[in-house]
Amino acid sequence: MKRRRPEEAIQRAVVDLLTKCGVPGLVWFHVPNGGWRSMVEAGIFKAMGVKPGVSDLILLHRGTFYALEIKTDKGKLTPLQQRFLDDVKAAGGYATWAAGIDEAYRVLQSWGLVRFTWMEPERAA
Repeated sequence: MKRRRPEEAIQRAVVDLLTKCGVPGLVWFHVPNGGWRSMVEAGIFKAMGVKPGVSDLILLHRGTFYALEIKTDKGKLTPLQQRFLDDVKAAGGYATWAAGIDEAYRVLQSWGLVRFTWMEPERAA
């Protein structure tokens, strides 16, 4: 049986948008903090600086740091995710969470990190 991962589907769509429409000079990545880890591997990662609650997407543009946590329409932040967002804001960056694809798109657009090029329909002569 295939496991449903609705947040993953939303994040993939956002990654596709960033790949196709990200503004020039935008640097972004996903920190793979989630998923199952053995106790040994988790200990190694923790010692190397992995922190719980880090947002799904980290972005940097023109010297400004952005963090975007992606949720489904019914998703909720964990306390550690909220703390990370608060810490980013306190450090001078922009941080928020988005419920669903449309909200994630609006956030990225409001931050000026994506550009859309719309084709004008051909006018009838």
